[in-house]
Amino acid sequence: MQQLSSSNPLLDLPYESALANLGEDYYDAVTPATFPKHILRFRNDDVLSQISLSPTAVTDEDFTEAFGHFLEHSSFLALRYHGYQFRSYNPFLGDGRGFLYGQVRGTNGKLYDFGTKGSGPTPWSRGGDGRLTLKGGVREILASEALHALGVNTSRTLSLIETGEDLHRGDEPSPTRSSVMVRFSHSHIRFGTFERLHYIKRTDLAKKLLDHVIEVYYPHLLSEADEQTRYGLWFAELSERLATLVAQWMTAGFCHAVLNTDNMSITGESFDYGPFAFMDEYNPRFTAAYFDYSGLYCYGNQPGACYWNLEKLAVALDGVVDKTNMEAGLAKYQPKYAEVFCDRTLKKLGFTTSTSSSRDLLTATLDLLEQTKISYTDFFATLTREFDASWQTDETQILAPTIEKSEPDAASRLKQWRKVYQQCLAQVPVESMEDVGKCLQSTNPMIVLHRPVIEAIWEPIAEEDNWQPFYELLQKIQHPTMI
Repeated sequence: MQQLSSSNPLLDLPYESALANLGEDYYDAVTPATFPKHILRFRNDDVLSQISLSPTAVTDEDFTEAFGHFLEHSSFLALRYHGYQFRSYNPFLGDGRGFLYGQVRGTNGKLYDFGTKGSGPTPWSRGGDGRLTLKGGVREILASEALHALGVNTSRTLSLIETGEDLHRGDEPSPTRSSVMVRFSHSHIRFGTFERLHYIKRTDLAKKLLDHVIEVYYPHLLSEADEQTRYGLWFAELSERLATLVAQWMTAGFCHAVLNTDNMSITGESFDYGPFAFMDEYNPRFTAAYFDYSGLYCYGNQPGACYWNLEKLAVALDGVVDKTNMEAGLAKYQPKYAEVFCDRTLKKLGFTTSTSSSRDLLTATLDLLEQTKISYTDFFATLTREFDASWQTDETQILAPTIEKSEPDAASRLKQWRKVYQQCLAQVPVESMEDVGKCLQSTNPMIVLHRPVIEAIWEPIAEEDNWQPFYELLQKIQHPTMI
């Protein structure tokens, strides 16, 4: 093993052992794999600033030393968990190709996890090689950065290192290149972490874990002296956080694709981007994963799928949290989802506050998108580009160039829609019309990660090892409304 660097800021961080201190009932200590090469392909300087590190003080070599060679600074932990996968319970899960690298405090005082992906086999690899394809790492970077820029509560990618191995996969042309990624997230604990404890009938361990979750991630609830009140408030807040997250996905036109309970974070944060896709043509039945034959996790089913996952978490907490409290928490989900979905959709239409016509506009907009099969992204981008203050008083000017170029049926539907839109504009004070344009510009991306966009930047990487298109795309998606 290489000698530990004494001047590597990433190794010298004040790592904490909050999860390790829970004891070995929750994880297995693991040793990372060794790799023949260590080529840094991505580093997230924005994340560095969140953990009190100056990007100029951290070299590329520091990244490869810390996250490629995996020099020891603390124990590496593969968490144990179960989960419902496409509604079937699987008791043979756990961290199979990654582990908890370490936990650090952010500048905001919150605890964050560094979690690896592709760092080698663990006791939970189920015969797999524990590796991550380079393309899989590239896709996760793009997904997490795009969603972050769109205001979605998501994990981030801290680094991606190419590791010089040939991997064989059924869903990529093989052999394909290998990588190891480090994810930056609020917590490594999943719904499935509790489900495992329920399965092995260890209510005591579930209670200990829940107390830990509240102490570390929901500390504002500690002021509640009554334990069951505290637990109930926690479950209600988690329900609202998850409802908010799903509404963020939906208004971003994003389909996660694999909403199993082991992919649900206990902090209500989005993570683990595999076969994700951003929807092009508006279609509630749009499905991102080729293996989701029934469309269980299609775009339109996401709110219901996550509510189902919450119900299963409530089952796993039976004996720890009173059922009445969990039922009250579940009741918070739908109203919160509706509130955030409406608020974010109205912002995409240019309105920061609702009016008496807002509900009619939301219904009319979704009906228009579904009936005309208009591109979800293009509709809002076009509305942003063509917006003019004259629309408030002259309905015929709304999307006039677009309507002129549209097929007769689509043009007719657009004309009906703009009547409703103009009614909402008419309720905006004249002096605030400029704010409508600004809201449109700050909310609607001009570029979205549709599959052809990702394939277009992957091809030069695969064929020529040309990363420039990837870095250029990354810059665009990190500032999606400024294109």
